[in-house]
Amino acid sequence: MSSEAVAPPQPEKAVPRRMFRLPREIGILGALGVMLFVLAVFIPQFRDLQNITNITRNFSFVGIVAMGMTLVILTGGIDLSVGSVWGMTAVIVAFLLTHGWPIPLAILVSLLAAAGIGLINGLCITFLKMSPFVPTLATLSIARSFALIVTHGRPISIFGDEYQAFLWLGGGDILGIPNPFIIFCITAFFFWVLLSRTVWGRYVYAVGGNERTARLTGLRVDRLKIIVYILSAMVAGIAGIVQYSYLSSVTADLGTGEELAVIAATVIGGANLAGGEGTVLGTLIGAIILEVLRNGLLLFGIDPYWQGVFVGAVIILAVSIDYFRKLIRSE
Repeated sequence: MSSEAVAPPQPEKAVPRRMFRLPREIGILGALGVMLFVLAVFIPQFRDLQNITNITRNFSFVGIVAMGMTLVILTGGIDLSVGSVWGMTAVIVAFLLTHGWPIPLAILVSLLAAAGIGLINGLCITFLKMSPFVPTLATLSIARSFALIVTHGRPISIFGDEYQAFLWLGGGDILGIPNPFIIFCITAFFFWVLLSRTVWGRYVYAVGGNERTARLTGLRVDRLKIIVYILSAMVAGIAGIVQYSYLSSVTADLGTGEELAVIAATVIGGANLAGGEGTVLGTLIGAIILEVLRNGLLLFGIDPYWQGVFVGAVIILAVSIDYFRKLIRSE
């Protein structure tokens, strides 16, 4: 009597493999939780209300800009000009206010200037078929030079009762919550609705996933990309205005290098630089991780010059984890 061989029961998948199959946001949220726990346990000052308030305010500036960068990266592009637009917009609004312009009009004109930079980027990418790296690198230089022309290398400061409403925008709070953080939350909610609850948001993912297919289905890809770069520049402008309001003084180098922090926040948050993958929630968590890391390093007494090393290591780690997650999911 022959008996069929019975295959041994398959062992349960190892825990690490199951962890790699979790959504990316769960993983980075867990990493943030571990960071917060370690810092709260080993550094009592980290738990101080004032320090927590400073963290929420400081990451808000990068977080606001990162919302626009998320859109750009989702389409498979990159915007290197956001740091310079950040500074240029702050300089323009400072210049106009010190020359007697009404606050709302000064803010409007400065945001239109930021949108103009975004429009240039979008037109160069769509109609002139330039790689996103080229026009955004060019406008990085143009915007920074314009800020230097306006300021002549000198700071522009505002004081006095006539500016209190403007100074409250970045320096005030509502029920103890810093205004920059509130503005960040509003911006994040807007972009979450835009990407997750609108047809236009699905078009953004479609363009990043396969631009050729998106064109064949009739999507107006060029117009969508132009709008994306305008939005990216405008949120950079909003960050510049809010930060200037908080500092009450601005120099032409405001926002210098911040484009790297913005891109880092989106990448840590799970955005794929090839396009088509990324979420507002992931970017939000990525921005918080960057600021918590920076704050923790300072409280640990580590030389600030080492911050870039740690941030770079976190980016490599985040991208590596994402690579293995996709590899295991494909099995």
